[in-house]
Amino acid sequence: MMQTSIFRTNVQKAILLGAICFFSIASSYTAIAQNNLSIEKLWSLGRLNANGVSADGKYAFYGVSTPNVAENKSAHKDYKIQISDGRVSEVKAESQLDKYDNAKLSPDGKKIIFTKEVAIEKIIGADKYADLPKSNAYVFTSLNNRHWDTYEDGSYSHVFLADFSNGKISNEIDLMEGEKFDCPQKPHGGAEDLLWSPDGKSVLYVTKKKYGTDYAISTNTDIYEYQLANQQTTNLTEGMMGYDVAPAFSKNGRMLAWLSMARDGFESDKQDVVILDWLTRTKKNLTKNYDETINSFLWSNDNKKIFLEVPYRGTIQLFETMVAQDAPPMQRERRMAPRNVVHQITNGQFDINGLVGQSGGNLIVSRSDMNHASELYNVDLQSGEMKQLTHVNDAAYNNINMCKVVGRTTTATDGSQLFSWVIYPPNFDANKKYPTLLYCQGGPQGTISQFYSFRWNFQLMASQGYIVVIPNRRGCQGWGTQWNEAISKDWGGQAIQDYLSAFDDVAKEKYVDAKKCGAVGASYGGYSVFMLAGVHNNRFKSFIAHDGLFDLQSWYGNTEELWFANFDIGGPYWDKNNDAYTKFNPAHYADNWNTPIMIVQGGKDFRVGNEQGFAAFQTAQLKGIKSKLLYLPEENHWVLKAQNAQVWQREFYSWLSETLK
Repeated sequence: MMQTSIFRTNVQKAILLGAICFFSIASSYTAIAQNNLSIEKLWSLGRLNANGVSADGKYAFYGVSTPNVAENKSAHKDYKIQISDGRVSEVKAESQLDKYDNAKLSPDGKKIIFTKEVAIEKIIGADKYADLPKSNAYVFTSLNNRHWDTYEDGSYSHVFLADFSNGKISNEIDLMEGEKFDCPQKPHGGAEDLLWSPDGKSVLYVTKKKYGTDYAISTNTDIYEYQLANQQTTNLTEGMMGYDVAPAFSKNGRMLAWLSMARDGFESDKQDVVILDWLTRTKKNLTKNYDETINSFLWSNDNKKIFLEVPYRGTIQLFETMVAQDAPPMQRERRMAPRNVVHQITNGQFDINGLVGQSGGNLIVSRSDMNHASELYNVDLQSGEMKQLTHVNDAAYNNINMCKVVGRTTTATDGSQLFSWVIYPPNFDANKKYPTLLYCQGGPQGTISQFYSFRWNFQLMASQGYIVVIPNRRGCQGWGTQWNEAISKDWGGQAIQDYLSAFDDVAKEKYVDAKKCGAVGASYGGYSVFMLAGVHNNRFKSFIAHDGLFDLQSWYGNTEELWFANFDIGGPYWDKNNDAYTKFNPAHYADNWNTPIMIVQGGKDFRVGNEQGFAAFQTAQLKGIKSKLLYLPEENHWVLKAQNAQVWQREFYSWLSETLK
């Protein structure tokens, strides 16, 4: 799901943490295992996070986190690299702003904005009743009583404005005083949700001014402007009913751009780039007529272009679109129209997963593929040619066998062309037979691209001896808005058929061992596994479902972001005209279950609650089906702790080894 989705992995912001396994699935692969990606090698890789480009364009800044399994955490270092010659040096500077959350100085350095929690409501027993200080009871009178992995405790994150001198703040003003709203947006918002106007006269911040049950059924975030001179707050996106996020000014301060969705309640709506002329306050949707969604954007240094990160045909690529140049006031509204269509800059079998900053005629980006974790690259904006800038993991990859990744097109049951990535084991031999896995993506409106996950790692799967089939089924981004939206209200329909079509197409190859095939996935992918368990007609010999939806009716009664269920499932289960709760409910097909299944459930997953995984496991057990439950009581919809992640991966491959012998 976009933003705080149950199934998104945000992907753009959201690189999954995880683990790998020391387990080789079969003795026939042991001889080459030391050269293939392994648990130890994956956990030795550095995980790069891009931090920006210096104002003069000479340096790129990035951080590298390396997991320390024994400590159950990661070690982190920050670096800068000279773009011209690649010289790297560690950055150890400590900022006096570090003690303030999401702190940003005004352009003149005299004021500061930051965020902090403010207690507004008395929800916990100890707060409501002074004579009961040890009470940890919660008293709720509306929804949004919990979100993601946290219960509402009556505190809200607010934006504060203050004077700043010698590292100290004074004269604090709460710009959201008394309001039961959050900035940054919970659970995944950050410093991108607030900023200064370039002239220092205004503060902008993102929030959803809805409370309680209204919050739980709406996606309508807005961008607000607080003017220092008159202390007035204005909604800059009044009447824009979906997500409005990530505001950023052009370098000259003349234009404000942000990401915007049109429809309230559809968190995976097409995401456009909207610009606002800061002088005339006129708006223009720059990408309205473009048929793909925009992950993120970056202003060019000359203010004439906006660079775009776009899911496209099974990858994520760099695009650009024009913005009108300076014009007299009477002509400015007309000149704000795009001067040409969205133009593609890069093309290849990789993902652009971060727009870092411009350096002259080049753009620094973060890039990954299914065989390589993210590194920084220098993109020539004229030719699209790319040069690797950082080399965090080169030495490691020089000793790891790469996996062949091939695109494959299948004719779906409705006649549409269905694209899949297929990744093969190292040293693949077409004259041998290999066990094969169908990977089911979350989202459900997610992106199947060249991403590199540290848990759902396709290179690792293939390196254990599996062929992995990764379909861009209905609902995946990068194939137009119609394809992306086709999965809504049809969860168990065409998308499930797409999975089977893609798998069957690969399974007909002589190198696929039809007796050793499985299906795996998380979130909507876990739902897909549960659905397939009831309709696969003995194609598969093993299943793994992580945080999947097993019973849609109980899920609707327990999940927290109800806007998602209302849009994608079509409303509540008590609506007699909504047949999704029977037609597309995995629990209704459980009488057909006959295949070994492993179920993973996070204990703090409020998006897909405990009852889903426990009910599925109990069903399998009562039916006498070989089954395993991996319960992670301290994890949410993801697996974040290093040692838990390693347990996850070891159990994952152990299960496949047991069931696909």
